[in-house]
Amino acid sequence: MQTHVPQPCSLTFRDRICGHLSSAAWAGVATMLAPILRIHLARRVRRGKEIATRVGERQGIATLPRPDGPLLWLHAVSVGETLSILPVIAALHHDRPDLHFLVTTATTTSAALLSQRMRGLPHGGRIIHQFVPLDVPAWMRRFVRHWHPDAAILTESELWPNMTAACLHDHVPVLLINGRMSDRSFAMWRRLPCLIGAMLRRLTWACARSAEDAQRFRILGRDTITVLGDLKDAAPPPQADTDLALLRRQIGQRPVWIAASTHPGEEEIILHAASLAREHVTNLLTILIPRHPERGAAVMQMVRQDIPRRALGQVPGEQDSIWICDTMGEMGLFYALHCPVLMGNSLLPAPQGGGHNPMEPARLGNALASGPSIANFRQAFMTLGAAVTYVTNAHELAHWVVDMLSHQDRLRDAIRASQCVAANDTQVARRVATGIIKAVYH
Repeated sequence: MQTHVPQPCSLTFRDRICGHLSSAAWAGVATMLAPILRIHLARRVRRGKEIATRVGERQGIATLPRPDGPLLWLHAVSVGETLSILPVIAALHHDRPDLHFLVTTATTTSAALLSQRMRGLPHGGRIIHQFVPLDVPAWMRRFVRHWHPDAAILTESELWPNMTAACLHDHVPVLLINGRMSDRSFAMWRRLPCLIGAMLRRLTWACARSAEDAQRFRILGRDTITVLGDLKDAAPPPQADTDLALLRRQIGQRPVWIAASTHPGEEEIILHAASLAREHVTNLLTILIPRHPERGAAVMQMVRQDIPRRALGQVPGEQDSIWICDTMGEMGLFYALHCPVLMGNSLLPAPQGGGHNPMEPARLGNALASGPSIANFRQAFMTLGAAVTYVTNAHELAHWVVDMLSHQDRLRDAIRASQCVAANDTQVARRVATGIIKAVYH
């Protein structure tokens, strides 16, 4: 079956000139910055944020051969996006068992997580991972020429001018799924209307996660966009990859709460709240899970005392009030404790904060709290409604923790409330996969 490449939307002469000039300017700047970006990549290798043997992939140098037959390229920048596309890949494989899938990510954390999940998938052998090149014209062209996928499927807000241009130059259709336009991105792109408009109008097909996101894409220049629901709402809950009974033995009978997916700047607030709460809840243990596991050592230094780190195989003793759990693939394990959970990246104002997906702990049975910064997952928090308690500072957070752990009936009610409204929309991935097949192969 031949790949179908629809013609781009009809553009006015002014649109074409404006878009061409903007794209040319972006390409020129990126080309001039290429030597600096090579230095940047070398520094990231030294800091453990890139894999030395694979850093060439960030310059479009493939480390694997292209498989024979049809190939779809799906780009998911980080962990959440990577998890969200796995059900889409499963649905695509069901419809087209002959497909191979090239998945690109930008972080080592997401690459490690994908590797874990691939081992448990019956179609895992048909998934190839590469790190996405930086948006330099020559690097993107090299990448697209090598892989020449049937289509490039971008996730959420991963819109890059040179990536799009390289695909269109080689007649590779570009699709956008689970389109997201955050407050910050929307404000940025409104200052670059020609650049974003040119990219959006050249998309073969686009779907958005919500009506609000779709409206923002329309304002920026995309006339036709479908709302199919949020893939992150439909993603399966995180897996508990380790023995839950062992974890419970390590914790003992102590009261426990979790600060999940925390970011720099808010951990000080969380640690202050933990100290305040411990004055009222004897022997309280705070499990602090940094969003990026490699930050475990930095968080420990912040505490300025010898505290256990799970990445080092350490478990909390009776006198330990904090446990830093800086490991990969275990979030589902900790959510299985059914305890109060604060969603991180929410205690600092925008643009630092923005929240993380609250549906994951909600579905697994946890009482939920969040800071006020939730713009990245506004729709999910709206769906949960009163099942989430909002806190703005350490004192409010400590009060919530104490209230939940001191009143088991309130904790049970909070858990039930979150589970009742967090049911999976299991058909989102199927709808997205159907849209992709129709746009690319029909």
